Amino acid sequence: MANILFLVHRAPWPPDRGDRIRSWHMFEALARLAPVHVAALADDAEDAATARDKMAPLCKSLAIEVRDVSRPLALAQAVLCGEPVSNRLFRNAALARHVDALVARGRITHIVAFSGQMAQYLPAGFRGPVIMDFVDVDSAKFATYAEQDKRQPLNWVHRREAEKLGAYEADVARRVDASLFVSEAEAALFRAQSGLGADKVQAVENGIDTAKFDPALTFDRAGTGGGPLAVFTGQMDYRPNIDAVRWFAADVLPLIRTRHPAARFAIVGRAPTDEVRGLEKQPGVIVTGEVPDVRPWLAAADAVVAPLLLARGVQNKLLEAMAMARPVVASGAAATGIDAVPGEHLLVADDAAAMAAAVGKLFDDPAAAAAMGAAARARMIARYGWDARLAPLGSLLGLAG
Repeated sequence: MANILFLVHRAPWPPDRGDRIRSWHMFEALARLAPVHVAALADDAEDAATARDKMAPLCKSLAIEVRDVSRPLALAQAVLCGEPVSNRLFRNAALARHVDALVARGRITHIVAFSGQMAQYLPAGFRGPVIMDFVDVDSAKFATYAEQDKRQPLNWVHRREAEKLGAYEADVARRVDASLFVSEAEAALFRAQSGLGADKVQAVENGIDTAKFDPALTFDRAGTGGGPLAVFTGQMDYRPNIDAVRWFAADVLPLIRTRHPAARFAIVGRAPTDEVRGLEKQPGVIVTGEVPDVRPWLAAADAVVAPLLLARGVQNKLLEAMAMARPVVASGAAATGIDAVPGEHLLVADDAAAMAAAVGKLFDDPAAAAAMGAAARARMIARYGWDARLAPLGSLLGLAG
């Protein structure tokens, strides 16, 4: 009888951030194929307890360990051992022992690892199918960080991580049966970097739950009062999100407010850093912190913005906004990988003036904005259902019906 081991770098529940949304739906898809044993890490004890309560009844077995390695210690250990810092940050001896013992019992027939950091837990000599979902090309992200930040020692750290992680990713991909990425653009980049072909490197795109993200549902009111509202959603201790909202607040919002003096910008997401909190000092900026549900804020938005300067893969925040029939303005980086037509399903703008003009255009013409939102939702329904997106897993694992 088939038994799947699912290795995941953050316990998938609750699916309230991009990585956990994908890993949760992947877990559900795997559970429809065979019993699933989950071995996961959590950022803290509260996250671990929440995930255990939800997931334990759904798994054949479940192990969640809290990772507690600091970044400075991980960097020091990685330099001494000549390995990526990312791996050290997600290394946990207790979880490794659990995985080894579980596989040694001989019941695991298939393995799916989610996020490159979990490849270090793949057991040597395992004979069944192994799928590696890298999601994004993380090494390329660090290469971009190095290009953007020339300050030392950060530049050296990012360049080193790009080199070490890139070599590690390629080595892992050569050893597993298939490597997955969230978009064809990411898959093509990895093929070019690794020298592997389409038989080993494939795209399995993100989806969206269009029944949950449905503008016809009734939501609590959010963002009421004041002028037109632009909304950004995301995990607010994640550097690309921090850079995005800082740029929008400093360079884009003031331009919007020259035409719409009462315009507001809401930053909606958990764990805002002090830097993000400090943006509230600027006129029109709202920082909510963690909210129980992002949908009321999406429903309230006159425009949803994704001014990401650096983005890898498909952005769940955009899929959610478009499924909610909201008009979206995204940077070219944020829009990459989404099967949508600029000008019809969303607006794409890269410099501050163009982004301010695009948002202002939506504020000026609510009817046109609503029509774009309706077209975006229709696109999401037709193109991005989770069942369709994750259907290839069965055949990749040899478990298709």
